[in-house]
Amino acid sequence: MSQATPFDGFFQQMNEASQQWWQQWVNAVAPTVDDALPHLVPKVLATVPTHTAEWQARQAEYYQQQLDLWLGLIGAKAPAAAVQPEKGDRRFNSPEWEAPLFSWIKQNYLLTSRYLLQVVDSAQTDDTLREKAAFFTRQYLDAMSPANFALTNPEVMKLAAETQGESLQEGMRRLLDDINKGTITMTDESLFEVGRNLAVTEGAVVFENDILQLIQYTPLTAQVNEVPLLIVPPCVNKYYIMDLQAENSMVRWCVEQGNTVFLVSWRSIGPELGHLQWDDYVDDGVIKAAEVVRKISRREQMNVLSFCIGGGLVATSIPVMQSRNQDWFRSVTLMTSMLDHSDPGDIKHYIDWNLIRSREAQLDKGGVVSGKELARTFSSLRANDLIWNYVVSSYLKGKTPPPFDLLYWNNDSANLALPMHTFFLRNMYLENNLARPGSFSLCGVPIDLTTVTTPTYVFAAREDHIVPWKSAWGTQRIFSGPTRFVLGASGHIAGTINHPAAGKRNYWVNEKLAATPDAWFENAESRPGSWWVDWNEWLQQFTGKKVAARKTLGAAGFKPIEPAPGRYVKEKRD
Repeated sequence: MSQATPFDGFFQQMNEASQQWWQQWVNAVAPTVDDALPHLVPKVLATVPTHTAEWQARQAEYYQQQLDLWLGLIGAKAPAAAVQPEKGDRRFNSPEWEAPLFSWIKQNYLLTSRYLLQVVDSAQTDDTLREKAAFFTRQYLDAMSPANFALTNPEVMKLAAETQGESLQEGMRRLLDDINKGTITMTDESLFEVGRNLAVTEGAVVFENDILQLIQYTPLTAQVNEVPLLIVPPCVNKYYIMDLQAENSMVRWCVEQGNTVFLVSWRSIGPELGHLQWDDYVDDGVIKAAEVVRKISRREQMNVLSFCIGGGLVATSIPVMQSRNQDWFRSVTLMTSMLDHSDPGDIKHYIDWNLIRSREAQLDKGGVVSGKELARTFSSLRANDLIWNYVVSSYLKGKTPPPFDLLYWNNDSANLALPMHTFFLRNMYLENNLARPGSFSLCGVPIDLTTVTTPTYVFAAREDHIVPWKSAWGTQRIFSGPTRFVLGASGHIAGTINHPAAGKRNYWVNEKLAATPDAWFENAESRPGSWWVDWNEWLQQFTGKKVAARKTLGAAGFKPIEPAPGRYVKEKRD
């Protein structure tokens, strides 16, 4: 009787599990993709001018390069010059990829990828179709990388041999666990807990309604600024990206600078709140939170710090407040927020009229947009870093991901109400109505952002794949008040959450107005470290005098309900 090996039944299990995983992924992304997508690339490729001399020369060059690679592999001629990955592509960094066979596999893939993208780029069709075809071609090519398959990844094969197949079996266990969970595990989630080692800045919930809890934080200085600070995070994620741990918490840092800090903790929406509109997030969200801050602080005005879609909520609240003579915001800060959606980046390829119409047909019934669906969509914009990297490490190599607070937060998604999210996609992404005064109304008020004269600080991140910095720069053309624009290094999260104590990265400033974002950047000054320092210096003109810090949180009628971080941020919803 033969002895069982670690490989017995493995590949059958892997095949079955992979089918389940892919089906989950397709089901998750499908609601955001045009039904005509399967026909898109063939439609675009049909317009490629294959009869031209330029096309024929490109095709001949590709065939010759492939032939040279093959002849180099079998020793019939000197190896061809290596095809290099793009800058920042880490998939093939391991020395195992330099072995002749795997080097050929790698270079064949890179050469073919480059050729296919050139083919799509040469299509004679409108720019929108060509860009969309190129985007989904890149998605396909990323998925088909030889690094993503055990038999064509030399690192995986080497590790499997060294562990006698245990790495593959452990990867299988991790894959099945993630299929049941519905998300890709990016970090060791057992090491983190909200309220224990995440979101631990001391404070209390001083108000709550159906969609938010308002947290007031305990002062850390003897004196505080007279004007309080209200923080409005994005509602598509949990707020604690701004309060991870003491050493990288923006919330704690703001408190340490002498601010009386209040923060909106948005609720992850369940079916019972699936009817909520954008109006509700404005009236019962931003405006209600500001009203409570005024009553607790006994101050007429506050400074507002907003992040991502939180900036859109704050911006659209201001015209409503103006109509009610509620001049409550002394200054507004928009961090990686997009008001001008004329060029929203690659996310636009998922958003079209078919998606909007299908969702608007369901609005009478309400509903919930899954946070997991939103997270997967955003991850797919950087698939190599945020999907395939973890597929290879966890499922093919069987490795335990290292602890990383930011990635724990990334998987702790929040649901949105379908009517609210559909309104957002139609009016912002598809119709760009924030840049078109009076094109829609909220709370019965036509929204015209050109009437906003509140001093505004706009921060964008240079490598942001969710809010392109040049689009964020366009806020200066929409608001009518004084605006300071600052550009930080890195991406949507790492560029924004950059504690000064870390001494990392840099940012760019330019005091002069410019006609275009490129012209602004050309003459911008690079400064080392965190942009928070620049923002804090700018904010001082709006913070008022120093006053003694209060010893108690809340006020009459707003007694502390529970300690921070509160219940809402801990709620888990499917």
